[in-house]
This record gives sequence, structure tokens and C-alpha cells, in this order.
Amino acid sequence: MKRILFPALVALMMMSCVNRNERLLTSATGSIYECLVISTPTVKDAICSTMSADMYGLPQMEATFTVSHVTPAQFDDLFKGTRNILLVDINPNKYTIVKATKSRDVWSTPQAMLRIQAPSEDAFMEYWQANGESVREWFVREELARQRRFYRGSTNKEARAILNRQGYDMLIPEDYVLVESLKLRVESDSVDVVWCCNNKGPMRKDIVVYSYPYTSQEQFSTDSIIAMRNAVLGQIVSAQVEGSHMGTEYKHFPPVSRQVAALRDSVGGFYAIETRGLWKILDGEAMGGPFVSLTRLDQVNGRVVTAEAFLFAAGQKKRNAMRQMEAILYSLVMPNER
Repeated sequence: MKRILFPALVALMMMSCVNRNERLLTSATGSIYECLVISTPTVKDAICSTMSADMYGLPQMEATFTVSHVTPAQFDDLFKGTRNILLVDINPNKYTIVKATKSRDVWSTPQAMLRIQAPSEDAFMEYWQANGESVREWFVREELARQRRFYRGSTNKEARAILNRQGYDMLIPEDYVLVESLKLRVESDSVDVVWCCNNKGPMRKDIVVYSYPYTSQEQFSTDSIIAMRNAVLGQIVSAQVEGSHMGTEYKHFPPVSRQVAALRDSVGGFYAIETRGLWKILDGEAMGGPFVSLTRLDQVNGRVVTAEAFLFAAGQKKRNAMRQMEAILYSLVMPNER
């Protein structure tokens, strides 16, 4: 009996030490792009309006975040495991200035929490009017980073090998099949193209990476980026009608660009241009959907690199699928970043 019990007792003692020294977190609750707001009712509408604003570049209205709200008195252990928490603490007896603090994995994992402390509602509203969209963007980028880390587990080795030979890398998921790798001519430029697709289920998801010689800063303007996407995607994507080809929608949702920094596990990022808009089939069927792209400079090889994701999902909600593909684009790595 002693020979049997002694090893078990040692193991139990070791487990007890681990539990005392390590904080065990439960899995976060809630779906992607859901956010819990804790605030007084008087500032609730302003916060929720910003957090749930329509996501640009979708053919139908979909909120950036699906928002739920509780008051500070209602916020208890039941809510602490939520994956995204925006906590607004207004107290004139405790605070003299507005302060925002970002935290991760406080009560669960993966979890992002942003706490805003303010001495008054007026002070908070002034802060929110100036920084509300930045707060929303921080939560978006936290979701993108989580998705990017998830993709590391299983990727398409064949597609990544082709990109590697060109000097790049990207976490193309395993369930995306390689459609083709080819060279195109756009005017006098040689364009390298790698095209992958996930056509499972009710949605079709496509990722296209194409690179071409860098000649001037003007290539990073919206007009130049869209002109190149039309030239490249117009050659490789068509529908069943002969002569049909992909183009860009300008009338209802003109494409927009902004400068962004890439996601990084450590502090920092890189310069990129993010472009959003709608694609459509020209001279063929009435087909279309959203697209998003990142355009970067490959300083080593003197090339411009664009990674684009576009989606066809007739009658489906598109926000989450587009964000998941967007996370793939943000995993793009240049030669000098390896």
C-alpha cells in the first residue's frame, strides 16, 4: 500500500504547487466580433453607436461589432469571461483625468479588455468623440490577431512554397486549394500571381497575391491600386458567359484606401495600404461581392505586392467571413521580415 500511495501523493503535491503558482483561465465566451459594453445608461447610446457602426465595403448593412450592454451594477462573474469587454468607469471621487487602459486575458482567454476611467460624463464624451473609432479599431485588430494565430496550425504548404520562392510568405489556410500560379503581362510589367480558393459550403472565398515592379510612390494611390486589380483580376476571373470578367464597383460603394500598420505579436508594424470595395462581373452574370486588399512595398526586390481577398456569398451575412480572410492578408511577410 505504501509503495502505491507514495507516488500518487507526490503527484498530487506537485499539482497543488502548479495551481498555486499559475493562474488558470477559462475559455472566452461569445462569438467573434461581439463586444460587451459596461457603462451608465446615459453614455450607452454614444458608445454602442460607434462600436456597432456599419462595416464599410459590404453590399448590405452589417455592424462592425455586435454589441451587448450592461450597467456596472449588472456586471458580475457571469459576464467576465466575454471575449471583448469595453468597461467605462465614471467616478468624480476617484479620477481627475480621462485614462484608457488596454489589457488581455484578464478573466478568460483569448480576451481583450479596454477600461476607460473618467471624472465625469462630459469628460468621457469629449474623449469618446475624439477616440471612439480608434477604440473600435483596437478591438478589430485584436480579433484579427487571434485569427492569424489560429491559422498557424494548418496551412497550404504548396501555396506557401510558391510564395516562398518569390520571397514572400503568408498563412494561407489548409482548406484553401491552389487554383493556379502564373505570370501575366499588364502593359509592360510582368506580374507574378498566386491564386487560392475555398469553395466549400455556401460561400466562395478567394485569396490572390500578385506582385509587379515598383516605379513610383503613385502606385500606392487608390486609383493605381484599383487599376492594377482590374487588370490582374480581369484576366484571371470570369463567369460562365464568354467574355465576362471581374471589375470594380464605383457607383454605390466606391473603393476607399487608408494607411495601416500590420499586425505583429511584438510591438511595431509595417507600412501598408488597405483598400476596400465591391467587385462585380462585367459583361456577364449579375455577380459581385466585397473585397479587401493590402498593398506593400518589397524593398529587397523592388516590387509592389498586393494580397487581396474577395468573397461571393449571395444572400449570406459576410462580415465574419471577410474579417477571417482579412486576417490571412495581415500575415503577409516580406523578404526583409523573415
